[in-house]
Formats: sequence, C-alpha cells, structure tokens
Amino acid sequence: MSSMDQYLSLKQKQEMALKPKMLQSLKMLALPILELESYIKQELVNNPLLELREEKDEEDIDESKFEQPAPESETPLEETNETENHCETLAEAKELTEVLDSWNNYHSSYEGWHGESDSDHIESIIRYEENAKEKYLEQLFPLDLPENESDFITDLIDSCDQYGFLPPRFNLYNLAKRYRIRPERADELHKLVLNLSPKGIGARNLTECLMAQLTDEQKESRIICGMIGEEFENLIHRRYQKLASVFACSEETVMSAKAQIGKLDPKPGLRILGSNAAYVFPDVTMKMIDGEYEIIINDQITPNIIISPRYRKMINRGYFDKETMQFVRERINSAKFLIKSIFMRMRTLERVSLSIIKHQYDFFYHGTGQMEPLTYSVIAQDLGVSESTISRVVKHKYAETPFGIYALKDFFTSTAGMDDDYQSISRQKVKTHLIRMIEDENKRYPYSDQELVAQLKSGGLNVSRRIITKYRDEMGILNSHLRRK
Repeated sequence: MSSMDQYLSLKQKQEMALKPKMLQSLKMLALPILELESYIKQELVNNPLLELREEKDEEDIDESKFEQPAPESETPLEETNETENHCETLAEAKELTEVLDSWNNYHSSYEGWHGESDSDHIESIIRYEENAKEKYLEQLFPLDLPENESDFITDLIDSCDQYGFLPPRFNLYNLAKRYRIRPERADELHKLVLNLSPKGIGARNLTECLMAQLTDEQKESRIICGMIGEEFENLIHRRYQKLASVFACSEETVMSAKAQIGKLDPKPGLRILGSNAAYVFPDVTMKMIDGEYEIIINDQITPNIIISPRYRKMINRGYFDKETMQFVRERINSAKFLIKSIFMRMRTLERVSLSIIKHQYDFFYHGTGQMEPLTYSVIAQDLGVSESTISRVVKHKYAETPFGIYALKDFFTSTAGMDDDYQSISRQKVKTHLIRMIEDENKRYPYSDQELVAQLKSGGLNVSRRIITKYRDEMGILNSHLRRK
C-alpha cells in the first residue's frame, strides 16, 4: 500500500510540473539576459494589454481613471452582475498597475543604485571563449592511450586547418617517427581520429573526409563510394546522366545517392577549430563592496512595462461584452504572472550567486585562483531547491567578477583526485600546481606527464596520469617532447 501511495504521489508531482504557467516560469529562469529581453518583448506582442514605456513617456498613471461606477437603484439582476464583473475588472487592472509601477520603480532604483549608464553596459558585453577542441580531444581519455600516442593525435589535430584538413604536403609518417610510432600504428591512430565526433577531421582530402562520415550501410554502396571517389568530378559538375551510365543505374538512383552525400559535412573542422568566441552580456556582477560581495543583477536592458492607455480607457468605460471582459481579465492575470516570474528569476539568480561565493570562499575572498569541488546538489541543498533549478539558473549565464568573466558553470568543479588526508581536490587546484611546476622545470629536461604525477604526489596530491594529460591539453601546454629547448 505504501508503494502505491508513493507511486500516486510521484505521478501527482509530474502532472503539476506540466502546468503551462510553471513551464513559463521555468523557461524564464533558464533564459540568459539577452534572450530574456526578446522573450519579454514577444510576451508584450501576445498581450495587447501591455506595452513598453518609452523614455519620453514619464507621465504617471492616474489611478482615478479606474473609478468604480456608482451603483444604480433598481438595477436588473443581469446588469448588476455585469456591473460587479466590471468592478472586479477595474480592481484587478488597478492592482496590475500597482504591480507594474512597483516593478518599474524597483527596476529604475536598482539601476540608479549602481549608477551605470547604458554605454557602460554596452562595454560589459564581453568576449567569452570556450575551447571546443578540448571537448573534442576528451573523447580520447576513455581509450587510455600511451602518452606518445595521445601527443601524436594532439599534434595531428593542431596541424589541421580551420576546416579540419591536413596540409597538402603533410607527412603522417614523419610525425609518427617523431613520437616513436610505427607506420602501421600511425594509420590506425589516424583512422581513429577520422572516426571521432565530428567525423572527418584530420582527413588529407575531401574524399577521405566524406568517406569517414558514411555509415556502414552506405560504405557498402558502390554508387555512393564511387561518386565520392573516382567520379567526384562528375558529381560536382552535375553530370547525372553520365553517372547513371557509369554505374549502370537509373538517374533516380543517382539522385538518391547524391541526396545522401549532400547531408555530409565537407568542413567538419569549423565545428571545433574555427573561432568559438562569442560576445556575452554578463547576467550578474559579483562586486566587492566594503569587504563583502554584492550581487548586481544586470537587468537594465529589461524593458519597463505599462498598461496600454487605450485599454485603460476601455476598462474604465466598461463598453464591452462578457467575452471581452473575460479576455481582459485573463490578460491582466497573465501580465501579473509575467512580472512575478521576472522578479523570481532575479531573486533566484541572486541567491544562487551568493551561495556560489560562499562555497568558493578562497577563490573570491583570497584570490587564490583555485576552486573547491562543487556540485549542483550542494547549492540545491543550501537553498532548499531542486538540482534541476540550479541547472536552469546556471545554464548559459555569465558572471563578471573582480578576476574576470566566468560562465556560472565554471564555478562547479569536479573532483580531480584526493590529497593525503583523503579530501577531494578540484581540477582548478591541480591546474594551478601544474602551471607552477611547468614554469619552474628545467627546460632542457621538462617533466613528462608521469613525472608530473610523481611531483604532485610528493606534494600531497594524488592524481592519475590521464587527468594530468587532460588538464595539460585543456590549458594548451605542450607535451614534454615539444617543451624541450
């Protein structure tokens, strides 16, 4: 019976999560500030009751315009009900006006408190870069390749142009010789690279790139393979009749093969080797004021909202039927929920930011540059919310700190290993130690990754060689062979 009760309870929660208003609120929570602005403006399009307050529109809403109609004596019952509905609509419109005024005043005072102009915030749009190549190379770690093979593959990828192709005169076997890799093994590793996702990176020509992207079934097709290979010139010049003749098939078969080839990516390197820089507007500013951190929600681009003057007059006059009355009341409730969702988003973002600062105390207050291991569940427990809420708050949002711009997700760090006291150590801490050791090493005899492991262990940090290789690649530090001078 208890298991049945538990099942029913879980089912009830799932149904609640699907309510439209809740979905709207959760969606707004996940939106970065620039997308939030677009979302709000779209909501204004959907709700004719609301409109933006222009900067030149400084007039306050006259609450006396929402006057209650004087009751008339001996009014028929139907007219009395309409009058009551009208009065309720007037009261709700007045309440919405007060909500909007409170929000706009809070919005203006919040902006004024920080004393920053629009031009200041335009300058706050900052270039933030994520290295997609690092994520691409992370596919190698489960393979646990020897150090020289990992270095060979990294060098191979570094040799590719922005489209993912090796230079015309690139010699795979000369590179393999440098890393003491046999030619046969070099071919195997090259094939491995071609099959990493996205497929085709590291190809020596377009045919090799496209062939790597074919499915096993497509590779069995002599027509598809032939059109990519020896008949490629005929394909790109659209000589479909000649192709049909070469492969002794119909033009329909040729066109079907062409359609499949057309779905392949001729420039896969653009996904990881092109510029991954993006311009972002920080959602929050973490600022030290009088020895404590203040959270500034950068919502100055969020528009001020008022009730449309035309609808104010319509509501005041009351010249509309029951359906219109119902529509107006629904729009009023929708507007109130929109403002509530905006405020809750700001409040949740502020609370999460303060909790992050609390759990990364050394990073923020001591400027160590090192972060402690931190997960969504820790912040969720601290604030009494679900992990999914923290995930939505953190997603695609950025913070401006005294130490630079960080994606909020950067403050959540995994465990890289353990110290001698069996306490977890974060990846940032390991990276900081790696940088210091490599800067101080003998440049004629630089540390190998295994030697770096031993050095860290002697300092009380127990980390695997695989982790060292991964973090070194993430920081753009060459392997020991290439660091030697």
